Amino acid sequence: MLVRLLYASRAAADTQTGAVTAIMQHSHAYNPKHGITGVLCHSERAYLQVIEGGRDQVNRLYGKIMRDTRHTDVVLLHYEEICERRYSGWTMGQTNLNKLNPGTLLRYSATAEFDPHSLSGKSSLALIDELMAAAAVLGRA
Repeated sequence: MLVRLLYASRAAADTQTGAVTAIMQHSHAYNPKHGITGVLCHSERAYLQVIEGGRDQVNRLYGKIMRDTRHTDVVLLHYEEICERRYSGWTMGQTNLNKLNPGTLLRYSATAEFDPHSLSGKSSLALIDELMAAAAVLGRA
């Protein structure tokens, strides 16, 4: 059974500048072995990530994320059983939301500042889909 999980978190105060690079390197090594695909959207202080795969594998990875000291305020925004993957082309795609056009974010958010904790799961997935359509997601596998 395949599932899709979407969460938001904040970067821990002591998170080093290379944290996103380290997360992406780990994801590219770990995810293919475990059948995980997805996209990480980030700013300097916040993360929004969607992961897909087998239920056990996704749940296990989410447990690791919740224990990862680089993350605080981890909040589950969306979880669903799926028939097919939406992000199958990415072992872990990435987009830096600091570079996002504020108008794009305003379509899904009350403000032009990226705060994934204030977005609904449905709005977050729509934002990620728009970023994919605009080729703003990097790291295609």
